[in-house]
Amino acid sequence: MIHWRRAHVVSVHSDRPGVREVLATPDAPLPGRTERAPLRAVAYTELVGSPEPGDTVLLNVSALARGLGTGGFALVVALPDALPADLPPGPGHLVKERYSPTQTMVLGVDDQESEHHATLAAATGIDGMPVLVADLHSALPAVLAGIRAEDPTLRVAYAMTDGAALPLPFSRAVTGLQEAGWLADTISVGQAWGGDHEAVTVHSALLAARHVVGADITIFSQGPGNLGTGTPFGFSGMVVGDHLDAAALLGGIPVAVARMSNADARGRHFGISHHTLTAVGRGARPGCTVPLPDLATLPEETAAACDPDPRIIAPVLDAQLEALAAHTLVPVDLDGLFAALEDSPVRLSTMGRGLTEDAVSFLSAAAAGRWAARAIAG
Repeated sequence: MIHWRRAHVVSVHSDRPGVREVLATPDAPLPGRTERAPLRAVAYTELVGSPEPGDTVLLNVSALARGLGTGGFALVVALPDALPADLPPGPGHLVKERYSPTQTMVLGVDDQESEHHATLAAATGIDGMPVLVADLHSALPAVLAGIRAEDPTLRVAYAMTDGAALPLPFSRAVTGLQEAGWLADTISVGQAWGGDHEAVTVHSALLAARHVVGADITIFSQGPGNLGTGTPFGFSGMVVGDHLDAAALLGGIPVAVARMSNADARGRHFGISHHTLTAVGRGARPGCTVPLPDLATLPEETAAACDPDPRIIAPVLDAQLEALAAHTLVPVDLDGLFAALEDSPVRLSTMGRGLTEDAVSFLSAAAAGRWAARAIAG
């Protein structure tokens, strides 16, 4: 299941909180290759330490061996000759990535040893807080752009669930959004780890967002690297329905961020993706709000700047919307949203496509953010 390589670090490629990327030359070529070209490898510094040029590292190269785009890095599993020192004793007994070789112990926000334990033990709901749930991690900066287009003072939390990447520090977007002040605290949920707070469940993450972080709005999505099989229910974003249900159960406003595209060549993702039609239309209990971009309000100059034109999805929408009929569908005007997206402090990209290449993808997410901000304003 795992392809292993021993390698030697050539150089440090980049650093960000919790992550060091290095170039490392393996002792043996990858399967099916003859040369030992340097590999780009990710080291989670809190787990394995900080590899330096000249260090020997043990790498998991499975994704590279299979030529995958998702997870297309080597992963540093250990620095056998430079193990990090033991941490001093401290609180926390939540084990994440349980029984994997890289299981790690953290202090949970809802842990008995946490200063927030009493708060969360007493909390019963989230007081009508809007909870935006997205299928793709790439929706996060666009949702925030929509929120900020209405009210940049709103405090927004991000909860990363464990359907895709487990280490939250892997996300460059989260790092950039926090550095820019667009995003308050982060919460890593379930087996995911590395947020400002660690939560056991989606429910405790919601309570923590409201009562510990003091969030006005919370955004949920899986991390980078979602998984799909091309089958109706075989995709990691299917949990969107469960997360919307959790928000409703705790007295929040469940808001589905519609995954849309005007450029995806795969028919099942053109217009409104089958991921949204299935996870929200069939997986979530009736009564969620589904904001949708009102393409009739898209300025002509914006449409002209995009290729393809975002409005080409119009002929397929009516039939697709029937699958969401159990929910409240709300058209949202697009005035100023494209400019708000252009101001994103991090790169907008979905499936390798940028803002002008797949504008509907980002406008849909921004429309959901705008609706949530307006819901707070009343």
